[in-house]
Amino acid sequence: MRGAVIHAPGDVRFETLDDPKISRPTDAVIRTVATCVCGSDLWPYRGAEPIGDPHPMGHEYVGIVEEVGSEVTNVEPGQFVVGSFATSDNTCANCRNGWQSNCLHREFMSTCQADWVRIPNAHGTLVATDEHPSADFVPSLLAVSDVMGTGWYAALAAEVKPGSTAVVVGDGAVGLCGVIAAKELGAERIIAMSRHESRQKLAVEFGATDVVSERGEEGVARVKDLTGGIGADSVLECVGTAESMRQALHSTRPGGNVGFVGVPHEVAIDGQELFFSHVGLRGGPAPVRRYLPDLIDRVLTGRINPGKVFDLTLPLEQVAEGYKAMDERRAIKALLEP
Repeated sequence: MRGAVIHAPGDVRFETLDDPKISRPTDAVIRTVATCVCGSDLWPYRGAEPIGDPHPMGHEYVGIVEEVGSEVTNVEPGQFVVGSFATSDNTCANCRNGWQSNCLHREFMSTCQADWVRIPNAHGTLVATDEHPSADFVPSLLAVSDVMGTGWYAALAAEVKPGSTAVVVGDGAVGLCGVIAAKELGAERIIAMSRHESRQKLAVEFGATDVVSERGEEGVARVKDLTGGIGADSVLECVGTAESMRQALHSTRPGGNVGFVGVPHEVAIDGQELFFSHVGLRGGPAPVRRYLPDLIDRVLTGRINPGKVFDLTLPLEQVAEGYKAMDERRAIKALLEP
């Protein structure tokens, strides 16, 4: 098969790879219908994370089941499936508590920008749709496999409630999906922090009531101006830098909550400052599997359309251009079609 391999910062190649095979009875192999480039893929692409030896890339996927191991009984060949970037058996104590992204048998997907993908823990990871969805639904179902599920978790972690005020720090795909989540959870006011016009427009379309283009302490001051000098009830941190975390914490009112889902890079939190702020903090890899049935239903019934975050569609063989376009901010998120 063919797939994306990262060799060095800025160097992603489309190469011939070994076909995936069932190696354990809990595996499945799917034929990829759509995959994409994630904002977190840009960390190694930009040299902010070590790459080591060349290796495949990609953790977002929807596809058709081709083959299943002997212990996989919830999906079967021919079905259209959506999965999570973190696999889970969906039976261990952590899974039963709703934290499938911390499953005791978790594996992080990392080979999905390819024609076929082996899915570990397939029985607990994959969710099949009742029938094959039309092509119009594929981008949104693909978004559910990561960015929509992650934005949803950010809103829940920040305890967005009906009638509340929410701030979303970050205007990438996760942040924009966080706007959708905040609206679905009933936030009355949603402040999107964005400096890019196309992303601002999409945030408003998704439900943002205000847009703040300032960053850092100027951005915090603007949020305070919009919230009577107090700060927001809930803040969704969807970037992962020291600046974005600081902006999120300072934008939250005493007694409010921050949900952080941006993979942290050089983020350090001052214990004294957090102690006296009375701000709650929860984050981590989103337990997407917990939300899949609900989010798939919201997509297929037309209630949400997170697939709009894909503003560039390319054939899979042009995966390197997808990385480049996102790195240069010419695209919010690149969808790849085998």
